[in-house]
Amino acid sequence: MKRVSMTIAGMLLLFAVAYAQTSADQIVREQTNRIIQLVKTNKAAYQKDPQKLYAMVDEVVLPYFDFRVMARSVLGRYWREANEEQRERFVNEFRNLLVRTYATALLKYNDQEIRYLPFRPPAPGDKTAVVRTEVIQPGGPSIPIQYSFFQTDSSWKVYDVAIDGVSLVTNYRNTYANKVKNEGLDALIASLAEANKRGQVDVVAPGAGGGKPAK
Repeated sequence: MKRVSMTIAGMLLLFAVAYAQTSADQIVREQTNRIIQLVKTNKAAYQKDPQKLYAMVDEVVLPYFDFRVMARSVLGRYWREANEEQRERFVNEFRNLLVRTYATALLKYNDQEIRYLPFRPPAPGDKTAVVRTEVIQPGGPSIPIQYSFFQTDSSWKVYDVAIDGVSLVTNYRNTYANKVKNEGLDALIASLAEANKRGQVDVVAPGAGGGKPAK
């Protein structure tokens, strides 16, 4: 758990949009440099005032996720059973939880090297792409991180990330399924809202690998 948590900072560095005319791996590299520089330059300010860090993540990184697609994949069949008001509340609370979780993890970044593995461009007509990287841990094994993108009309957006084989979407789907089954979706949303109110952050736990965006 600790090992996976320590890599979240490296993971967040690479969460970004790729415009359709630019390859996903190129955008990953460019945005990595941007986020690293912001963290290095402003780390003391972010540590003193976490709200500044949250604002940076919210402005620079998270607009390039498709949180609705992620939330739909996380909830699975419960998304189809939910009404639109429940869906919007879940997307909002889930997004807020991830903002704090990954923003906090960014502060643990300590100049780890990020290695970019060979990128296989999507085949003509393919709307998904995968960017594979490794975080080099001094004195320890490298940790693979895989970024799954899908193409919209104008951009590439992240819909899942897998750290050391652990899919973010699948992990949360497994975590939330029992609570929704036993207590209902409103109870899950209320628990997320309470966690957000307390400023709680989350840790990615071991689980299954990633998949395609939910339909």
